[in-house]
Order: sequence, then C-alpha cells, then structure tokens
Amino acid sequence: MKGLPDRITIREVGARDGLQAEAPLTVDQRVDLIDALLVAGVTHLEVAAFVSPKAVPAMAGAADVVGAIGAPEGVVRAALVPNVRGAEMALAAGVDELTVTISASAGYNQRNVHMSIDESVDEVTAICRLAHDAGVPVDAVVSCAFGSPYEGDIAPATVAALVERLLAAGASAITLADTTGMATPRRIADVLASTGTDVGLHLHDTRGTGLVNFYAGLQAGVVRFDTSVGGLGGSPFAAGAAGNVATEEAVALCDDLGVSTGLGVEALVDAALLLETMVGHAVPSRVAHAGPRTRRAKAE
Repeated sequence: MKGLPDRITIREVGARDGLQAEAPLTVDQRVDLIDALLVAGVTHLEVAAFVSPKAVPAMAGAADVVGAIGAPEGVVRAALVPNVRGAEMALAAGVDELTVTISASAGYNQRNVHMSIDESVDEVTAICRLAHDAGVPVDAVVSCAFGSPYEGDIAPATVAALVERLLAAGASAITLADTTGMATPRRIADVLASTGTDVGLHLHDTRGTGLVNFYAGLQAGVVRFDTSVGGLGGSPFAAGAAGNVATEEAVALCDDLGVSTGLGVEALVDAALLLETMVGHAVPSRVAHAGPRTRRAKAE
C-alpha cells in the first residue's frame, strides 16, 4: 500500500519474552521452538536471557540454549542481559547481539532491575563498552515508552531525551517498548514525532491495540519490529501485562499489505501450535487458530 515500507525486519522474541513468564521449558524444547522459527525463515531472534534463574526460572540454561542451536549462517542470535555480569556470560556463550532494557518510567525501572534510571544508564554504558570491545552490537530497549502503570503518561520529550542518552552511551540501536500495552496509534505517533522513526517497536496486546499500533508504526515509517510467536509474552514484573503482537498475525497483515518480511506465515502457525503443546495452554494468537485469511479449507 502507498506510504508503507516495502520491507521490514522482524526480531522474533518468542524464545525469550514469550517464555519468560511461563512454566520453565527444557533446553531441548526451547531449541525445538527456535528450530521451528528458523524453518519459518526467521533470521533475527532473541534466543535467551542471561538473568538470575531465581528471578526468571524460565530462562535458566541460557548458555546451553545458545550452544545447542549453534551459529546458523545469516542468523542473528540476540540475548537479553540485565547487567554487566549477564553481558559477560552472553558474550562468552557467543551471541551475536545484546539487548538491554531501561525504562522511561522510574517506578517500573526500580521494580524491574532495582535501579534508578541514572544507575541503569551507567550500567548500559558499561555493557556497551564491553560489547564494543567484543565487536557485538547492543540494542537498548526503552520500556514503558508509551506510558507507565506507575506514572501514567510519559512525555514524548522525556522518552526522546533518554534515547539520546542511550545513543551517547554507545547503544547501536534503540527499540521503544510498550511494556504494559498502554500505547494507542495516537501515542505511537506522538512519541515517534519526538524520537524519529529510526527505532524498533516492541508492542504488547494488553488492551487489544497491539496490531493496530503495529500498523501505526508501519504508517509512520518504522521498519524494525519485535514480535513473538503465538502472541505469548509479558513482563513478570508488571501485573496484568499481556503478550506481544503475534509474529504470525503481523506477517499475515504484512503479506496482505504488500510489505515483505521474508517469513512464511504457515510455518509460523506450525511453530505457534508446537509452542502451544509445550506450554500446555492455548496461545492467544488468532491467526494460529484460524489460519491466514487465504488458507483453503481442507476437503472432508
């Protein structure tokens, strides 16, 4: 469609964000999920988080997951790290990208990583130095960029100022996250007007606006998005937070709009249904259950 990008990049976060609040899966199950995503054409994905297994039991064995999937050609394997120690472990495991989180909300930042925003900027700076020496890029994810459950709306200028601080700290890229699903198309437009569109968007569907916010990002010119197979996800540190925009839903929409993702929606549906058997409950993705709009009914 006119005015939309020809192509976007999707970073699949199901093996990390999608699983972090679930009952822990085995390393083999997590590797099987990643393998299914690779079959669907995924070339950029978060594979694990190097965090305390006491804090996030579902992410235990991160180095084992990285080791088991190896280094597929053309695939960027990202890992979330909360601090320098986590970054050291992730780099030792051989990941291709680090993601770090810092919140535009002081209240959420304290609950998530037990630091003030200034302390988190210092930690991000140290992580970026370490990663730079290893030749590994760092994507700084600004959580609660579109509103906080603790402070309410956050001024777009405040988000933009934090983005500038993170770039000055050495971040290679910035992603704006709607951590608790407070974004609307209006808020997406307002924040992007302050930050510019050279950012990624990480959207959650807590209030049913995830896919329309995704579309608003496309209209604004954003070309990098985080999505999660099956629509699983959500912060274990924010009550009521729901899952991410489902990868197969985003791809199905993009296919209809003529926006290339390089991903196969049918294989993504297969991965989502595999994940459903692993976690033992239905995934929220509508496309996973109904299929893409062009799927033909099977003959009786």
